Amino acid sequence: MWSIGELAERAGVTVKTVRFYSDRGLLPEGVRSSGGHRRYGPEALDRLRLIRSLRTLDLPVPQVSRILDEEDSLEDVVAGKLREIGSRLTALRWQEAALQLLQDCAPEERGERLRLIGAVAVPPNTAPLARFWRRWLPPRLPARLASAIVDQAVPQLPQAPTPTQVLAFTRLHAFVTAPCSGTGQGQPAAHGPDGGRPAVLYDGLREAYALATRQVRAQRSPHEGEALDCFVSAYARSRGTRDTPAFRHRLSGVLAADPRIDHYWNLTAELTGPSEPTPGVTHDWLRSALDNQTTQAAS
Repeated sequence: MWSIGELAERAGVTVKTVRFYSDRGLLPEGVRSSGGHRRYGPEALDRLRLIRSLRTLDLPVPQVSRILDEEDSLEDVVAGKLREIGSRLTALRWQEAALQLLQDCAPEERGERLRLIGAVAVPPNTAPLARFWRRWLPPRLPARLASAIVDQAVPQLPQAPTPTQVLAFTRLHAFVTAPCSGTGQGQPAAHGPDGGRPAVLYDGLREAYALATRQVRAQRSPHEGEALDCFVSAYARSRGTRDTPAFRHRLSGVLAADPRIDHYWNLTAELTGPSEPTPGVTHDWLRSALDNQTTQAAS
């Protein structure tokens, strides 16, 4: 049996540290000497070394106690700590990129960029973008379909952004949180009372976008084919009509007059990079394919 000083020396800690853990019940005492002094056995040394290891991982004392008492599993605690550290690292990387953005810009731009950066939480999240899309979409969409569209429209944020990506996201955040965003202004005709069945339309558009994405990735110019047929069919079925040359001609005109949110898709492309086409890019590719077809049919 060792005295508190002997245990501290063997463990390479101070007597104060041993007393601290003992007083909190983390370190078992063996017996007391005739003079009332604490005595510890080898199991206390093993436990003290384990406590030091856990504390080195920056785990708080109450959590260390629960691990020692097997109330919390070490695996779950480690996983949670990794998530916490990952979040902190992401926040630091965004802060670093934001500082570089301010450092590298012209003095006359600094005030505006500082305002944009200050409006965004660190680490940032995409909840404002999701709210924008839920307001912008037709209210009659099934929850499953609306969620799928929002997931596709809201970009994934990089964990280690460049200053350019930080600027793109802050501008995107400013766009979706500006007054009047998604309140009925700037929405396509398909959202109106004469827009037919929005659920049928958007379900078909998701399929058409997936087909067109393959063409865009392959850098093929807009052309007739399965993607365009699926695109037009989505509009025709939502309106309860047939896909005919006359319908395609009318649809081309309707889509040309629809309000657009190109600014959103341009900023999204800056944020995610060119490797993955956005729904905005695939929509434009399909519209161009439709316009090309109707123009050739009219000539």
